[in-house]
Amino acid sequence: MYFTFCSFVILSSFAQELKHNPVGTKPVRLFTDEDLAKYNGQEDGQPIYMAVKGVVFDVSSGKDFYGKDAPYNALVGKDSTRAVAKMSLKPDDLTSDTSGLTEEQMKSLEDIFINVYKAKYPIVGYTSRRILNEDGTPNKNFKPEDQPNFTIKDEF
Repeated sequence: MYFTFCSFVILSSFAQELKHNPVGTKPVRLFTDEDLAKYNGQEDGQPIYMAVKGVVFDVSSGKDFYGKDAPYNALVGKDSTRAVAKMSLKPDDLTSDTSGLTEEQMKSLEDIFINVYKAKYPIVGYTSRRILNEDGTPNKNFKPEDQPNFTIKDEF
């Protein structure tokens, strides 16, 4: 009887894990700026990641655009939200800061975010900045239920 109960508990726990991580999907990660910088397309065989609006995408399939010496390599290994909104590769625009962007630039950002990055590249995580404020306190505007492939159990 005890063995049957333990088996049931273990199998139930395993079934719960499958619900949270369907076969074929990887759990998402939380990236600091330093973590993200490691995926800048400079090393062969290393994935290429970039963030837009705090969402980290694996853009490795676009290696011809984002890889070493590629035209958009400046965008990878960081959150390049401002650069994407402004369609810029200027060093000052390679940041997550959206302050001062025009309404047109914000619309462009949303369009590119949804129709290019979310449509084309897998989400591998989120920047810590999206979830935490600069002082380390939780970002009250972050809602896990609004994030694809994100559950509190997977992350924390």
